[in-house]
Amino acid sequence: MKKETIYSGKTVTLAREETILPSGVRYTQEIIHHPGGACVLPIFDNGDVLLLRQYRYAAGGYIWEAPAGKLDVAGENPAQCASRELIEEAGYRASNIEHLITILTAPGFCDERLHLFKGSGLTPEKQDVEENEVIEVHRFARAEISKMLASKEILDAKTLITLKLCGY
Repeated sequence: MKKETIYSGKTVTLAREETILPSGVRYTQEIIHHPGGACVLPIFDNGDVLLLRQYRYAAGGYIWEAPAGKLDVAGENPAQCASRELIEEAGYRASNIEHLITILTAPGFCDERLHLFKGSGLTPEKQDVEENEVIEVHRFARAEISKMLASKEILDAKTLITLKLCGY
């Protein structure tokens, strides 16, 4: 079938693709191709959670989220990506990285797969944020996370899913 690249950027590629649906109908759709990513929820031994307050221009300002990043390093698997992002963004290393689930972030128009992990056995490392990242690292007790969830202060989908899968 026909495939046309409309735009190719640093993070995504936009393509117009023609296909035949299972119903036999010929269909043309614009699809965003993304390399995928990994997200890790860092949990301390006492149950405290580490979240980032990160500036996201597309979201209109600061949001709470778990450390995450793109699968954009050659030969790196999702668990390695999650570990790298935890060190870079939060300044912590996890001795245990447990895969929780792989989700489709926007399957109606995007092929991104996001691998969600729980990180434990945390030890401090040197934080190394990229120049285009504005990040504050915060540690929260379980009760504080519960309040943030109840007040709908956390809106990031990957973070909400990891919190729920980790029992928060």
